[in-house]
Amino acid sequence: MESLEARVVELEVKAAFQEDLLETLNDIVTRQEQQLDLLQKQIKALYQQMQSHGQGGNDGNPRHEIPPHY
Repeated sequence: MESLEARVVELEVKAAFQEDLLETLNDIVTRQEQQLDLLQKQIKALYQQMQSHGQGGNDGNPRHEIPPHY
């Protein structure tokens, strides 16, 4: 049988690894939340840009017109 001290040490080691894992996962979630916020802002800006150019996306600029052979 394992001694009580060995079991306590094993539990302390496991707890330390779990704390480290939780900190790492928290950092990852925080970074992903920041990335999502940025992506949402970019999507909103693109949506507003599309809305300002009208439904067809044609702003009167000949570069954005569909060629006649389409």
